[in-house]
Amino acid sequence: MTKLIPPISLETAKAKVQAAEDAWNSKDPIKISLAYTIDSKWRNRDSFFTGRDAIVKFLTNKWKKEQYYKLKKHLWSFTDNRISVRFEYEWQDGTTGQWYRTYGNEHWEFDKEGKMQIRDMSANDIKIEKSERKL
Repeated sequence: MTKLIPPISLETAKAKVQAAEDAWNSKDPIKISLAYTIDSKWRNRDSFFTGRDAIVKFLTNKWKKEQYYKLKKHLWSFTDNRISVRFEYEWQDGTTGQWYRTYGNEHWEFDKEGKMQIRDMSANDIKIEKSERKL
């Protein structure tokens, strides 16, 4: 298996994107948090926070609301220690029952061990009917 540490190659970038997609689809906040540095800095839409504990708390709350979550990530670009992805995911609001498809972009920066030290995310939610689901 290829070591997923910088400098990032096309092979490494694709593997990191797939690993992130698989981890997020597991909906396991603790497992996901281990891919990030202890002091990882996040922007997720209008939320800014730092560290693994905050990541676990954020993801735990996210999936209380976002039921039946399914994500697909696509490599957009990469450099020596950065990757940009575009993504879409579908989910049902646990309170209202409304289905959504979310489209967005993420920019990732990795430390020398391959842990993500910065995650910057922007996204938009689109209301859909359950019959319109793709994922």
